[in-house]
Amino acid sequence: MPGYSGGMGENMSQNLFKNLIYQYKGLIDDCFGIIGDDFHVATCSDDSLNNDDFSYLEDMIDENDNVIYDRGFAFKPVFVRGKVEFILFIQNTEPNSVKLLNILSIAFLNIKQLQEEKVNKANYIKLLLQDSVLPSDIYVKAKELKIATDIERVVYVIKVDADYGEAVYDIMVTLFPQKNKDFIVSLDEQTIVLVKELKSTDDNATINKIAELIKNTINADAFAPAKIGVGSEVQTVREIATSFREAKIAIEVGKVFENEKDIINYENLGIGRLIYQLPTTLCKKFLDEVFKKGSLEHLDNDTIFTIQKFFENSLNISETARKLYVHRNTLVYRLDKIQKNTGLDLRHFDDAIIFKIAMMVKKYLSANVIKM
Repeated sequence: MPGYSGGMGENMSQNLFKNLIYQYKGLIDDCFGIIGDDFHVATCSDDSLNNDDFSYLEDMIDENDNVIYDRGFAFKPVFVRGKVEFILFIQNTEPNSVKLLNILSIAFLNIKQLQEEKVNKANYIKLLLQDSVLPSDIYVKAKELKIATDIERVVYVIKVDADYGEAVYDIMVTLFPQKNKDFIVSLDEQTIVLVKELKSTDDNATINKIAELIKNTINADAFAPAKIGVGSEVQTVREIATSFREAKIAIEVGKVFENEKDIINYENLGIGRLIYQLPTTLCKKFLDEVFKKGSLEHLDNDTIFTIQKFFENSLNISETARKLYVHRNTLVYRLDKIQKNTGLDLRHFDDAIIFKIAMMVKKYLSANVIKM
């Protein structure tokens, strides 16, 4: 007797066939179903037959792919590479029913193989993102799965609360249905990844518009807040992991320096990206060199707010005073006080730059303390 592949052992296959039988149930009058790898009915249009034992069929299967007739049933073993993938049956032995059984066996096998191909591609992409594919295998596996190897792509990482993960994944699948071009992977309950194929005409503005579409759709359909990190555009399948790492870094850097933003593009991180990559010991040393001992503690929230407005208005005293609704002399007094406490005169461009970087470094160190 030919070997049995155990193809029905996976939950994925069982759920797939349950859905198919449910869809066909209203169109087919006779009882029909699928026998699993343990020779019990895995799923059937008649629930009373579920789990019924048909183990005696094992000795009746031959390599000629013939339909088996027994006890008023017709059984159709479906072979893949010389092994039985599953057995489809119908409770009718009339010629038209047997013809329908053969048609269904072809349809079910094709759908199962398409589903497995989809899962195999998703697994490959997932391993690729995690750097778990040997460099020598990257192109070989991609070609086996018919994934284009040299094409422009970008990776989006979507972070949501665990309660919304499944719903957001379903939204993404609906939003990007081109399964041979765009790949959607759920890494965990909080992380969904989109590997998006780009057109030659797509630019950074287009990439950001896609991120906006994702955010707005998730907000509207799942009522869920989401943080979206966007990696840089890459040219080959080998570089997908690089874009993925960048998208993750974008989210992490965004939490520190731009927490109010829901979409953070790696290409637009600026100096925050540089600071994020520095050792904390070096950052502490930098702050000790820039500020007098204890001077940071003298900067209260009102002072910090004043400094932020001063920077936002390009170090323009008159414009900043107008925005703060204070007299120009009041702002000058505050700046003098800051200079006295910190040793930095923010009216001078060089000192302003040093202060700006120092405050970002301080924020980065505070975030690391929270992590620890």
